[in-house]
Amino acid sequence: MTVVEGQQAPNFTLKNEQGELVSLANYIGKKSVVLYFYPKDMTPGCTTQACDFRDFHSDFSDLNAVILGVSPDDEKRHGKFIEKHGLPFSLLVDGDHAVAEEYGVWTLKKMYGREYMGIERSTFLIDENGVVIKEWRKVRVKGHIDTVLSYLRERRE
Repeated sequence: MTVVEGQQAPNFTLKNEQGELVSLANYIGKKSVVLYFYPKDMTPGCTTQACDFRDFHSDFSDLNAVILGVSPDDEKRHGKFIEKHGLPFSLLVDGDHAVAEEYGVWTLKKMYGREYMGIERSTFLIDENGVVIKEWRKVRVKGHIDTVLSYLRERRE
C-alpha cells in the first residue's frame, strides 16, 4: 500500500519515547502534522534531519504544525536520541514497520551490493482534516526543512 496526496492519511497509534500512545487522530481538527519517516536514530543523516526539525521547531509551531518522527527504533533509543540532541518533538516506535508499510516507505534498499528492507526517508504533510496534502519521498536531508516550511507558508497565504 502507498499513500498519495489528496487521500485520507492512514490512522495509527504508536508508542513514543516515553511509552505513551500517540494517535494521528489526536491531531485531527487541531493541527497539521509533519510526519517524517527516517531509518535509524544516531546515524549522521538522521541526526542532521532531526536537528534541522529541532532548529525550526518554533517556525512549525507558528504555522500550527506538529512534528512527529517515525522509525523502527525502540523507546529507549528514541529517548537517548531526544536527550542527546534536545529534540522538542516526539519520536514514534514502529518496530514492526507496519505504519511504514501502510505509508509505502518500507522498501527494498541497496547498499554496497547488499539488498535489505528499510525505511525510505519520506515526509508527509497531513492537514487538520487528516488528508495528505503533500508528500516528499526519497528525501535528501540538505534543504528539506526549507522546502517543507516554504510549502506550509505558501499554503497559509
